[in-house]
Amino acid sequence: MSNDPFAAFKAAQREGWALFAPLETITTPPAAQLVQFAGVAAGEQVLDVACGTGVVAVTAARCGARVRGLDLSPALLDRARLNAATADVDIEFTEGDVEALPYADGEFDVVLSQFGHMFAPRPAMALAEMLRVLKPGGRIAFATWPPDMFTGRMFGLVSRYLPPPAGVPPTTDWGNETMVRERLGDAVRDIVFERDLLATPALSPAHYRLTFEATAAPVIKLVAALQEEPARLAAFRAEFESLIAQYLRQNVVRQHYLMTRAVKR
Repeated sequence: MSNDPFAAFKAAQREGWALFAPLETITTPPAAQLVQFAGVAAGEQVLDVACGTGVVAVTAARCGARVRGLDLSPALLDRARLNAATADVDIEFTEGDVEALPYADGEFDVVLSQFGHMFAPRPAMALAEMLRVLKPGGRIAFATWPPDMFTGRMFGLVSRYLPPPAGVPPTTDWGNETMVRERLGDAVRDIVFERDLLATPALSPAHYRLTFEATAAPVIKLVAALQEEPARLAAFRAEFESLIAQYLRQNVVRQHYLMTRAVKR
């Protein structure tokens, strides 16, 4: 039996995110932005944390980097391996937990995470591990969701209906520049932030809601939890569609995200 107090929480994440693969086409363009923002170069040792279907890992490998990827979900890793094979790049993918990375100290030149490490229940532990495996002078870079924009507000809405376990801070703290600076602290230098836009096609708020109910772990879990409470489920769906409508223009939902880059001391 695991001694991890969040083992059940992580197991639920592993199960829920297994259905994420259809969204990889949406996250592919920002993967290229993150790799460029991190300055990934040929020959560098790169780790993609919470790699999902491998869109960041494959992008970095196609730049000539030597890449490894890690994720909780075996299903997503299977898709990542297929994507790497299709792109004809050699990437080692491993099932694992960002709070206990199976790599040596200072093993990587660059550590990346796109919308992934932020779901770890203990941010300090996840960040300590990401920095541990990074060489002094190496770069850490990640993409997250600002709390004041669409996706951050969506996670806030989900949390109102289905609060996370006690002790798990809001995922959107990783999209708050002040909070990120505090978390990185004196372990790094040269912190840089940059915002960009992810544009997601959608025919209507309901169309977009259904996509998330089928692919995004927090929404999947919430909908399952509310099956015996139809009135609350209907209320959530109405609020969700109202939020989507605020960001839907010309069949595109505008999702702003934050990129952070820093150099390990």
